Amino acid sequence: MKSINTFKTRSTIEIKGKKYVFFDLNLLAKYFNFNLALIPNSIKILLENLIRNEDGISITLDMISSLCLQLSIRKRDQAFEVAFSPTRVLMQDFTGVPAVADLAAMRNALKTKNINPKKINPLSRVDLVIDHSVMVDTFGNALAYEANVKKEFQRNQERYEFLKWGQNSFDNFYLVPPGAGICHQVNLENIAKTVWVNQEKNNCYLYPDSVVGTDSHTTMVNALSVLGWGVGGIEAEAVMLGQPISMNIPKVLGFNISGSLNEGITATDLVLTITERLRQHGVVGKFVEFFGRGLENLSLADRATISNMAPEYGATCGFFPTDKETISYLR
Repeated sequence: MKSINTFKTRSTIEIKGKKYVFFDLNLLAKYFNFNLALIPNSIKILLENLIRNEDGISITLDMISSLCLQLSIRKRDQAFEVAFSPTRVLMQDFTGVPAVADLAAMRNALKTKNINPKKINPLSRVDLVIDHSVMVDTFGNALAYEANVKKEFQRNQERYEFLKWGQNSFDNFYLVPPGAGICHQVNLENIAKTVWVNQEKNNCYLYPDSVVGTDSHTTMVNALSVLGWGVGGIEAEAVMLGQPISMNIPKVLGFNISGSLNEGITATDLVLTITERLRQHGVVGKFVEFFGRGLENLSLADRATISNMAPEYGATCGFFPTDKETISYLR
């Protein structure tokens, strides 16, 4: 991590005999005299992202200071812009394949100038899931899955040869083949980690997982306390190449969930009710954070249903805090 670390928040923690480096928000809160317990969890993730990626160019001392001063007085009367650097980029095939083609074109351009083409690589982890373009030719029998996957590879052989080349050639690029599932489901079940671990030279860093994806329902992963939402293909490519997302710090709306679902009532019924209420309130451009005693009665699958519907109720994301259910799912 190349953080300037102006506010001296870089700290270490030992877990099972191994030392990890992290950026401590408690030290930042003490420096600016604000109560960290009163800050929404999603904003904490953005704040940690700023101090961890402080470079003096995209993320400056003034940017961090201004945000912390607003947090200390608990008042934000005007839009405040920050630079957010997601941990990962999730792509589906309609946007991911052109992105790989762009990387290949950039490598070719370097080669024509006698520059090592291997200098071109994604700077953020990219997971490309082949799902949107997959067609179903066979159904209703036990052999349907194998038959459809085989047909898909036959139909688009040239595309998969190209993607296989990309997977073998680029650093930080991971390919999920057809038949694995829908991209936002694969993201939740197989890729997301809540806390990311990254080895750099002699240090092992811990930091919150976060993601932007080229599918609007990337928001599903917020059920696992991973901050994420959908973006356009160009914006995703920019993040892939190391550019932070310029965004206003959003307003955060808390949604209190109490009680439990009655017999016969499903998470779908619940999310439709939540969607109705949030649409009436108006949450476009906002983060929604769910809290309350009722969370202990919601499984991770129930939470995923609610977070997945964020585009329908209009919020940037619907975020759930880390609790026993989160830890149980990760295990």
